Amino acid sequence: MEITRTVLLAAFATAFVLAFVFSPVAIRLAPKIGAMDIPKDSRRMHTKAMPRFGGLAIFIGTTISLLIFGGQNDKVVPVLIGGTLIYILGVVDDLKNLDPKVKFAGQFVVAVLMYYMGLRIRFITNYFGDGTLHFGTAVCFIVTVLWIVGITNTINLIDGLDGLAAGTAAIASLCIAYIAYIHGDEYGMMIVCLAMVSVAGGCLGFLPFNFYPAKIFMGDGGSLFLGFMIAAMSVVGPLKQSTVIAVVLPVIVLGIPIFDTFFAIFRRLINRRPIMEADKGHLHHHLMALGYGQRRAVLMLYGISAIMGMAAVLVSRELFKDAVVLIGIAGIYLYVFLTDPNHKMPHIKAVNIAKEERQQEKKVAETEKKEDGKEKDSL
Repeated sequence: MEITRTVLLAAFATAFVLAFVFSPVAIRLAPKIGAMDIPKDSRRMHTKAMPRFGGLAIFIGTTISLLIFGGQNDKVVPVLIGGTLIYILGVVDDLKNLDPKVKFAGQFVVAVLMYYMGLRIRFITNYFGDGTLHFGTAVCFIVTVLWIVGITNTINLIDGLDGLAAGTAAIASLCIAYIAYIHGDEYGMMIVCLAMVSVAGGCLGFLPFNFYPAKIFMGDGGSLFLGFMIAAMSVVGPLKQSTVIAVVLPVIVLGIPIFDTFFAIFRRLINRRPIMEADKGHLHHHLMALGYGQRRAVLMLYGISAIMGMAAVLVSRELFKDAVVLIGIAGIYLYVFLTDPNHKMPHIKAVNIAKEERQQEKKVAETEKKEDGKEKDSL
């Protein structure tokens, strides 16, 4: 099937509608199978048990759309197999709370499988000279596995506020899809564009149920699936023609989650804590601590993600100076968010005047009663 604009729109619409339809199904199904997120520590932003099975809707929407419109492409088949395995791993984690080491081992196995199914990063562009830097077999294996495992976890690590992971993944997917569309004819990347619009459709179909106040969370099944799809599809691109477009640009598009991931690793190493241990030091936690609230914090991170996405588009068109300006702006915002702990947004507290008056009258009456008791004792 030729991938035209009509096909792309149909793939997006199919993924969107399926995710939108299956989100309420996931909400009803979650408590029956025990896929509930119960707040057990201060790191959680919610105060009541929430369904965390929304990844089902994203998975169904994305995979069915890809099967319908791109299933005949031999490059899509291994990605769908890997995506299904990663999704199952995430669902098991949602139900059983797997040890982080076990979950990491599962991701490593899937990444190795993808390598042996032909998804490989064989070289990178040589920015310090002409041509490219080709990898040997060992280096190719290490780089590919680290890339897939690393990017797979980026979406999972930022999934801490209502709508943050779904919206960020949608923005990243649409930016990558646009870049692939721009260069599709020249580099044969239209299949990447098709896959990314399907992922974006799945995210946006789920987002109405996940945005603040959320009715359901995507869970690790959804976040790991989204991260894997972005990682794998960036490797699917024909690397012999354009490694920069296929691999480097997703790093720019995913600037926020990747930065947050490295910042979390560095923070835990400094504090001598396990790297895979969850904490409350992520960027979205900083914004919440500053008093912005979930809705504002998420919208602010959407904005920075969009800036990074546009920077990636400019890089793909070799407008490097323009891209540097946008990346610099995003960096300034990150600096402000992470280095201004004394800033507090004003909290406006509604006061029940009648209740306050009754409490004040009660205090006055108690004071008078004590004074009367003292007078009687003195007599």
